[in-house]
Amino acid sequence: MTDKEFAEFLFPNIPDISYYEEKYPRRHMNGAIVTRCAPSPTGFVHMGSLYQGFVAKQMARQTGGILFLRIEDTDHKREVEDGVKGIVEGFRQYGITFDEGYGIGGNYGPYIQSERGDIYKAYIKYLVSKNLAYPCFCSEEEIDENRKIQEATKERLGYYGRWATCRSMSKEEAVRRIQNGEAYVMRLRSQGDFRNKHIYHDAIKGDLEYPENDMDIVILKSDGLPTYHFAHAVDDHLMGTTHVIRGDEWVSSLPYHLELFQLLGFEAPQYAHIAPLTKKDEETGNIRKLSKRKDPELAVRYYHEAGIPVGAVNLFLATIANSNFEEWYLQNEDRSYTDFTFSFDKMPVGGSLFDLSKLESVSRIYFSHLKARDVYQEALMYTHEYDQEFYELLQKYPDYSISLFHIEREVERPRKDIASYPDIRKEFWYMYDELFFTKENPYADCKIYPEKQLLMEYFETIYDETDPQDVWFDKVKTFTGNHGYALNRKDYKQNPDAYRGQVSDFCEMLRVMATTKTISPNLYDLLQLLGRDRLLKRLELFLK
Repeated sequence: MTDKEFAEFLFPNIPDISYYEEKYPRRHMNGAIVTRCAPSPTGFVHMGSLYQGFVAKQMARQTGGILFLRIEDTDHKREVEDGVKGIVEGFRQYGITFDEGYGIGGNYGPYIQSERGDIYKAYIKYLVSKNLAYPCFCSEEEIDENRKIQEATKERLGYYGRWATCRSMSKEEAVRRIQNGEAYVMRLRSQGDFRNKHIYHDAIKGDLEYPENDMDIVILKSDGLPTYHFAHAVDDHLMGTTHVIRGDEWVSSLPYHLELFQLLGFEAPQYAHIAPLTKKDEETGNIRKLSKRKDPELAVRYYHEAGIPVGAVNLFLATIANSNFEEWYLQNEDRSYTDFTFSFDKMPVGGSLFDLSKLESVSRIYFSHLKARDVYQEALMYTHEYDQEFYELLQKYPDYSISLFHIEREVERPRKDIASYPDIRKEFWYMYDELFFTKENPYADCKIYPEKQLLMEYFETIYDETDPQDVWFDKVKTFTGNHGYALNRKDYKQNPDAYRGQVSDFCEMLRVMATTKTISPNLYDLLQLLGRDRLLKRLELFLK
């Protein structure tokens, strides 16, 4: 039996690979990047896959290239219910949009691997016809027994060399066993020699030394589905992928993949292995990879529930992705991260520290540049899901809320007091009477102000809500000066016993009366929004 006849026996009625080579013509991109997100529906979208998607999106967009979505669903045992739907929604929610792919369409589909079975079989049939693949009948028990012997004798683990027992099986024997109904997988007949070393230039990690592959890896499982190793090689070839951007846990698989491309006669894509996201372990103090089991912040749902805006998360990912981004952004805070040109050679080689306190800082910057109306709209969407009480207040007072959020915004140095949507309530609850007066005593945690009776005289004789800010403050200074307060810090420091306090002390007391806080946005603006009648109502409670 010839190799070609054997291939036809194994894969009858499967077309020649020339059919697919013609069906999926080469892309002509003129240097633009074609890359993909290729998740498996085996769990939630986590920060690692979002980070990979973020990098892929930026690199494709800035070169005028293509980003496509491919679903790698060949591992049915680990697949979760609605896994594909969750992946698509997770990417969409964080702005990872695709030019083609699953759910979108395109000329290189299907974009879900479980629907590409005949394509993979055609290329395995091609390998068999070249004596580069063969059926393997070894049971899991036999392979496990060999592994135990390898461990005991301290040999390399795997199916290779003398351990590849089905490699030398005759075609006739294989046919007989298949006709008898025995289960089998298809393996690559590796041509490599582990003793030979090569250098591969990774787009991120630089030169990597690797040994030639000599493992006869499984390329088609007994259920008729391909392994990841084989499927990705065929798909990336036919779909015209120029760059494979993936986590560095796949570096160890590089020898398999490079040999597969070589034996299939494909031009290998450029691999770019992203450094893992890491954190400082609170118990040990050591740096470790983020863990699905230990770290809730690995799930992107965590940020949605915590009220961290999508824009802030993407801004944070940009700071991780390129070492020179943060310096650029500090000089260009009015611009979008999409205006920055990312490069592979500025991406971290080792672990990328995923610091939640740094994310919080970035989120404060993000919020500080939003328009008040955008803060309102985004807060409305978040509170509708997580804080119904505050949602109803925002709906009840839209113009009032927007004016409130506008204070010290769109200025040269905007406030950075909001890092998440829940912070909006924490920072501004006191401006809503429905929240302020439902407290038994809003001032319970405030320090005692012996001079607070002076506020009544101030409101009865001085305060005029029609005054512009400069006139208002001049009146405050005149009033406090007439009541024994120092008008500047220098005079007070020189002779503190001669004064009842400073102007700032009176303003602090006024601020606490209006807001319960010693630190707040611009006091004049808050007083204007509250209005005289509401202020007097608060003053009455404050003086009790």
